[in-house]
Amino acid sequence: MNDLTCIIIGGGYAGLGALKAIKEATRGMTNGRRIRFVLFDKQPGHMRKMLLFRPAVGEEEIMIPWTHYRFSEGVEFVQAAVTSVDRGEKQIRYEDTQGNEVRMGYDLLVVAVGSIVRTPDPDQGGISLTDPQTAAVIRERWRANLRQAVGESNAKERKRLMTVAVAGAGISGVETSAELALEMRKEASSLGLSPSDVSVYLLSGQERLFLEGPEKVGRKLDQVLTECGVSVLYNRKVMREEAGVVTLNNGDRLPVGLCIWTVGLIPNPALRTMGLPLTPNGQVRVDESYRVQGAPGVYSIGDCTRIVDPKNGKADLMRAGECGLQADRLGHVVMADLEGRPAPVHKSPSSIIEFFCIGLGENRGMVWGRKWGLDLILTGKTAWKVRKLAWDAGSKLR
Repeated sequence: MNDLTCIIIGGGYAGLGALKAIKEATRGMTNGRRIRFVLFDKQPGHMRKMLLFRPAVGEEEIMIPWTHYRFSEGVEFVQAAVTSVDRGEKQIRYEDTQGNEVRMGYDLLVVAVGSIVRTPDPDQGGISLTDPQTAAVIRERWRANLRQAVGESNAKERKRLMTVAVAGAGISGVETSAELALEMRKEASSLGLSPSDVSVYLLSGQERLFLEGPEKVGRKLDQVLTECGVSVLYNRKVMREEAGVVTLNNGDRLPVGLCIWTVGLIPNPALRTMGLPLTPNGQVRVDESYRVQGAPGVYSIGDCTRIVDPKNGKADLMRAGECGLQADRLGHVVMADLEGRPAPVHKSPSSIIEFFCIGLGENRGMVWGRKWGLDLILTGKTAWKVRKLAWDAGSKLR
């Protein structure tokens, strides 16, 4: 029988997980067929999107070469943007690095192009933390502000230069503000400035933090952020930043040296041209086993996909933890489909255990889990270690 070609579009958390899981699940195929694996991504390596705040705070490298991964042996890596999927001919069309349009056939196709960071309107000012390049701009901006503050004789202007507003209080905003406050205080001290003059505000449009969990978890998170030097302002949305002043939805004006937007994720807009069935908000439509509707041999998982637990009707969140579980199950689904037997169906992580972990600077973190109606909250160094394990697991470093 002929060998098979399996193409994975997207080398993020879901794509890497799918590649690893399908390789492992199909390793024991006994019908004589081999699978050729091809991974497509626009980046030259795996970008650890969960750690985008790190290059905004320090100079950590968050891009990992594809060849770093052990399971990459025998996998072809193509740096290119896939522009469309021909479901009838079972081909993808992509543009290579020289701008040439190329086609490639597939037997199995996994669409895992993920999400992008939501950005405000350009006239709202500030800087959105969207990629390593904007992270580097943010890092250089706050550092330059602190250096300028050293020679600033006007107390109000010095205070403005040492103030940062983080707009958006999801997990990304929480982690960004915590690490930034700690690093800015350290930098201020090294420059002879008073660390207590550093102000980092986290602007939340909600009444409390961490709506995914109980109120007591939100209160605990607020407490740990305060210890890091972050002031959380509730029911406050940034309307715009202009000329060093942030205007809030209640009319208050906050002088800042920098405004950083961390306002969530949206499905990758590249899906709009691929010719796949999408939901109104731009996610790929799949069945309970991640098969794309009307596209034999095509699967989709991760942030770009609307995945619903058939038992409770609950949709998965845009989180790397969900991506990992989906990828593991996809390996078994693909093998079952190849062998013509019933495939496993999706189960939402919350139907098994609810689990969130948040990093709050080195040796600081918070973990919340719920099982059988019981809440578990960890903070401090242990929680930080758990969060680091989650980051590494998401990038398949463990």
